[in-house]
Amino acid sequence: MYMTQKERFKKIIEWFKTNRGELQTELHYKTDFQLLVSVILSAQCTDKRVNMVTPLLFEKYPDAQAMSKASVEDIFLYISSISYPNNKSKHLVNMAKMLTEQFDGKISNDTDLLQKLPGVGRKTANVIASVLYNQPKMAVDTHIFRVARRLGLSTGKNPLQVENELVANISPKDIPNAHHWLILHGRYVCTARSPHCDECGIAKWCLNANE
Repeated sequence: MYMTQKERFKKIIEWFKTNRGELQTELHYKTDFQLLVSVILSAQCTDKRVNMVTPLLFEKYPDAQAMSKASVEDIFLYISSISYPNNKSKHLVNMAKMLTEQFDGKISNDTDLLQKLPGVGRKTANVIASVLYNQPKMAVDTHIFRVARRLGLSTGKNPLQVENELVANISPKDIPNAHHWLILHGRYVCTARSPHCDECGIAKWCLNANE
């Protein structure tokens, strides 16, 4: 059955609304600063692994001021099991220093300002804006990129193209939830190597599943 892209978006978003409702990030955090640290650590790394190392890290460095006084070597000891620990240790110390010195320790709701912080790219800034401030920002990670293209929600060749297509076709009020819907769908159902199409509630509208 032929479907327009608009019809596909409508069916899939309606299904997620009914069956998934409001979802939260799987990263564990208690403060805005802790979320920012966790999102930086989660680049090319699983949330599960990040959640294993952050309790001790946050116990030692609970806020930007405390982390700004740490050495790169100090941070490395806590995050050595995370992917790219050398780079991320430097990013976290420098991010905490800039946050303390230039932003009064506060996490901005402006994605352009957020991207001035070391270790914060467009995807990380969009996550922060979406999760903390409920802004209609779509952070496209590997899961969302894969799922959006498989489903037929986007033909984008890179994350920015996919982001723009999703934002153009999903209601602004639904975008923060849609970010979580698509990530978790990619993490647990529409997995990279072998998608579980037989367990997928939206397979009937999926371009890839019906080729």
